[in-house]
Amino acid sequence: MSFAHLHLHTEFSLLDGFARIEKVTKRAAELGMEAIAITDHGTMFGVVDFYKAAKANGIKPIIGCEVYVESEDARRNYHLVLLVKNETGYKNLIHLVSRSFVDNFYYKPRVSKKMFEGYTEGLVALSACLQGEVSSHLLEGRMESARAAAKWYKDMFPDNFYLEIQDHGMPEQHRVNPLLAQISQELSIPMVATNDVHYVDREDASAHDVLLCIQTGKTLSEPDRMRFPTDQFYLKSEEEMAALFMDYPQAVENTGKIAQECHFDFVFGDIHLPSFTPEGGESSRDYLRRLSLEGLKKRYGQKWQIHLPRLEYELEVIEEMGYEDYFLIVWDFIKFAKDANIAVGPGRGSGGGSLVAYALNITTVDPMKYELLFERFLNPERITLPDFDIDFEDERRQEVIDYVCEKYGKENVAQIITFGTLGARAAVRDVGRVLGMPLFQVDKVAKAIPFSLNMTLDRALDESHRLKELAQEEDVELLLDMAKKVEGIPRHASTHAAGVVISKEPVEHYVPLYLQDKSISTQFPMGTLEELGLVKMDFLGLRNLTIIKHAVKNIERERGIKIDVDHLPPDDEATFDLLASGNTLGVFQLESPGMRSFFKELRPRCIEDIIAGISLYRPGPMESIPTYLANRANPSQVRYVHPKVKDVLGVSGGVIIYQEQVMQLVRELAGFSYARSDLVRRAMSKKNMDVMTHEREIFLYGDGKEIPGAVVLGLSQADAQQIFDSMVDFAKYAFNKSHAAGYAIIAYQTAYLKANYPLEYMAALLSSVMNTTSKLAEYLEDLRQLGIHILPPCINDSADEFQVEGDELRFGLRAIKNVGVSLIAAIERGRQERPYATLEDFLHRVETSQLNKRAVESLIKAGALDCLGETRRSLLARYDSQIEGVQRSSRTNAPGQISLFDDIIEPVSVPMELEEYDEETLLSMEKEVLGVYLSGHPMTRFSDLRRQRALMTFAEICELDERSDDKMVDVMAMLKKVTLKTTKKGDPMAVLELEDEFETLEAIVFPSLYREARDLIEEEKYFLLKGRLQFREEQAPTIILSRMESLSQIESTAALERLYIKLDEWQDELVESLMRLLRKHPGAHQVLLFDASCRQTRRVRNAKVALKAELLDELRARFGSDGVVVR
Repeated sequence: MSFAHLHLHTEFSLLDGFARIEKVTKRAAELGMEAIAITDHGTMFGVVDFYKAAKANGIKPIIGCEVYVESEDARRNYHLVLLVKNETGYKNLIHLVSRSFVDNFYYKPRVSKKMFEGYTEGLVALSACLQGEVSSHLLEGRMESARAAAKWYKDMFPDNFYLEIQDHGMPEQHRVNPLLAQISQELSIPMVATNDVHYVDREDASAHDVLLCIQTGKTLSEPDRMRFPTDQFYLKSEEEMAALFMDYPQAVENTGKIAQECHFDFVFGDIHLPSFTPEGGESSRDYLRRLSLEGLKKRYGQKWQIHLPRLEYELEVIEEMGYEDYFLIVWDFIKFAKDANIAVGPGRGSGGGSLVAYALNITTVDPMKYELLFERFLNPERITLPDFDIDFEDERRQEVIDYVCEKYGKENVAQIITFGTLGARAAVRDVGRVLGMPLFQVDKVAKAIPFSLNMTLDRALDESHRLKELAQEEDVELLLDMAKKVEGIPRHASTHAAGVVISKEPVEHYVPLYLQDKSISTQFPMGTLEELGLVKMDFLGLRNLTIIKHAVKNIERERGIKIDVDHLPPDDEATFDLLASGNTLGVFQLESPGMRSFFKELRPRCIEDIIAGISLYRPGPMESIPTYLANRANPSQVRYVHPKVKDVLGVSGGVIIYQEQVMQLVRELAGFSYARSDLVRRAMSKKNMDVMTHEREIFLYGDGKEIPGAVVLGLSQADAQQIFDSMVDFAKYAFNKSHAAGYAIIAYQTAYLKANYPLEYMAALLSSVMNTTSKLAEYLEDLRQLGIHILPPCINDSADEFQVEGDELRFGLRAIKNVGVSLIAAIERGRQERPYATLEDFLHRVETSQLNKRAVESLIKAGALDCLGETRRSLLARYDSQIEGVQRSSRTNAPGQISLFDDIIEPVSVPMELEEYDEETLLSMEKEVLGVYLSGHPMTRFSDLRRQRALMTFAEICELDERSDDKMVDVMAMLKKVTLKTTKKGDPMAVLELEDEFETLEAIVFPSLYREARDLIEEEKYFLLKGRLQFREEQAPTIILSRMESLSQIESTAALERLYIKLDEWQDELVESLMRLLRKHPGAHQVLLFDASCRQTRRVRNAKVALKAELLDELRARFGSDGVVVR
């Protein structure tokens, strides 16, 4: 075999390698090479992708890795290239790479020399680059050490160790290579010539340089940054390598010799799932059948036989595909969870379409009721692994994973890696920074890129007129050209949020392992694992399940009612009224302002409506919302070209919403099997034009065998073509109904609990966000809107979490900063016999070991000691000395020693009668230790103004994303901090830290507005603001202000505003009813009635009103928006 590159770094040498797998394998084929190796730094992330790409290009792939070898004194790491010769070598390489992460990671994954023992068979070792051990010693003038190192590797890898020479035009290599040749001759170790390939073409050196700067956070202009010394680290031809190493021809020939000795192939398709062993010696097949049949009877009672054919069909497919053990493994750990009282979700993803899963209690969504399809989950005509997505309450998810580890062996279970890549916008921002371009210019370019899934720069240039315009500028053209080169490169590795692999043998026998944040995961991502036959299961932690569980506990404790959320009445009026009101903060999936607004229009009256709502409110399908709402309001106006179309689309108002509907239409109209229809759906969603063109003909005219086609089955050709085209349009956006149904069930459960048991539900909801102050503030405001009073924390009455107290809620102690669970437990123990009466009483009865000054100070500031009858000012003035006294007393009375006065002296309180702080100081203290304003908010008095003027809250702004960039918003806020700055021209401007009841945001006041508003700008003042939102990657939005008004001035002028109500004609009964309403809202604003029939205006005496949103909403509902005016 001719020359082969044996030292090569792909994009999976993260932010260092730039030899993209697809490009480098294609180029190697163009150069006529017969083999090529992958040797990424310390990892094997990309080896399967590389293997497949090389095979696709007709080249032999050689699997390898450039590992880090720990020095004898453990102070440095040397490089060593390892190449796989055979199956044994692959097993040994993944063992060494895995252990370097799991057992010996220190800044880098390191292989100690001891770790090589017993794990070198089937591996070829090359001494690597200048950072290899032999070359490092030579560079430092230690010939004997270099010789000793070479001898050690020769002995460790008998007949499989080579001294590696390289020449990238570096003086150091020219010094080292002759010395390597000398050692080669002295110790009879063969040499091998490599190029340390980091990019494909010589012209890529500049892009690689940019990549290094992204990695190190440097700019190209920085002189001391990390850089490669030459542009010679590219994929050279055999001729170039032969010319380069003319003095060492055998070293070049040895590359081919090594390549010839390497014979390893991945095996795809074999399933490595552990066997499930039923008790009693029953086979997996029989056990699954028995459990499924028993479950079917429990689910459907006397009607079970109606669904038996579907169950039999699914079982046959499962058995034919060999997935009995898979279903039983999932059944088993879900059974464990439910038996252990761990909340389990109804099932999301396509698994909801399986009747077997429903019968086994894996899922709780009835696939027959909601017309969910099994083939969307498991398709007998497309061999793929099944994939259940299972939600567990987030607080106990790990218990289920621990159970699986214990049952199948800890070494047989691992989490899964995932890679974050440089998307189009991120590439532009990173490259712009590296090039040293002004931030505002880079920001302008990044924001011109459309915000949609899988957006690329090429697509963006096609779709964005603004980006095309900007690209005419020379520096932007360079920016985009360079960004395109690095776009899509993996940037970092992380652990998949839910994916877990369970294998027959230790996972390390199949794939290398990775360690990050003390969590072990595979080095291959999900898709690769599936190809290698490793089955992934999703163990998702869902906070909403924890909330539901705690709410149900609250209801039982407070009301003595046991709620089974899996068997709620499906038509609860209060629940659907809540959903239709848009009051869905805290309701799963329905919290965002947009979703709340949509559900007001949707006004769902059944769970099917919720499924549709969740499916429609997404980019793409949102365009169909007006049609869906209109058709739903007037079903008779919908035209169906065939009764079978109505059968399928009637449930969604004639609009294709679900992937399952595409499958049903193909089946019902043209005679496809469900399995074949799923293949058609996939082709449509992936826009596979070749497959779609072929399937279109079969849909219209059949295949002459099993599929008759739509025309033969009674559709006109025009109608058949129109339906197929509609399916193609919708399929790319259509949602998996099984997934939406699972979401809808949880949405209904949370809405039911909020509507029927608001106190108990809100207590659980607030407890779930105690560490997320923005959400806590938002939910506390929702409580106020619901008319529920929140009581402050109290050492005598509060639990660790939020609790129901009569018809109010009590703040939880765990929400107070610096107050830990051990102190809370001590407080609860100390008050068991009687409430705390004084500060001294509290400090003496709480275990001294749990007391600390910061915690007690936080309790006082939060108001938790108000029950002791002292002002917070008094408590703060003396708690410090009191704690010291208690701690001194504790030290004096050694453990077991009884004080003479224990039984005759009680703690006596001598309170300092200091006047309480003003309200603003008290509120500020609460905000400091609770993260929220509890007993009030400095801006609460402006709440009606916010509703009248439809102002956005900061919480609502923070839920927006970059699609809202440049959106104009009106807000009101308190100014917390002013930072004065100057522009490059020397003009004054300001950066403001603003706060409303929910969040803190930054705002920019540019010079033109600053000149107008400088006299207004003062900290702790309140403002009505108008501005434009500016988004940056992974940062909270900034508001670029265009107007500032003092809320105090607006408040004073608002008192002069009057309420005008237009009456079509004067009717005494109408006016009396109106007066009754007005008297319910007393205030300072005059009311004038305009009688349109005689065009007269009359002032209402003795009925001045407060212009509150509730009043205005009711008036507009009665008299129309045009009939109610405030001015």
